[in-house]
Amino acid sequence: MTAGPAGQAMRELRPEIEDFLYLEADLLDTRRFEEWLALFSEDAHYRMPLVRNLAVKQIAGEHLTDPLDVSWFDEGKTTLATRVAQIRTGVHWAEEPLSRTTHFVSNVRVVGTAVTADGTLEANVRSKFLVYRNRNSDEEDKVFGTREDLLRRHGESWLIARRTLYIGQSVLLSNNLSFLI
Repeated sequence: MTAGPAGQAMRELRPEIEDFLYLEADLLDTRRFEEWLALFSEDAHYRMPLVRNLAVKQIAGEHLTDPLDVSWFDEGKTTLATRVAQIRTGVHWAEEPLSRTTHFVSNVRVVGTAVTADGTLEANVRSKFLVYRNRNSDEEDKVFGTREDLLRRHGESWLIARRTLYIGQSVLLSNNLSFLI
């Protein structure tokens, strides 16, 4: 636990950031995708790297995190907006009918804060997530893991500037990743 004034400031931010993350989950689960998209900064980076099964001595390289490594997805706000627009067409084969999802967020920790050169507060946040998805009568998927977010203060709320999802599965059993995690 971080001691001193910096630690106190991070602890005071946690409830506010938790509410922001719970709002985000609710927007996805109620299919308010455009409102969800508005929670991202224009320079957002949203990534879910592949994970490998490695021996203990190599475990530090478990997730493929280098910029040129393969990811399940590696997107910016523009590509997220394209995904939302595709879902909204009603002809996106992988999301017609729309998936039903439940996003769980827990173990939220503010692990650092910084003030940018222009005076904007940023918070590094770690949390756990579980996404349950049901589609049609027989498709069920679960994706779970740890998230690392860089949140940027925006007025009285926050924007997601960077998100990396470190999933707990080395093999995804989903037919597709058309739903939003």
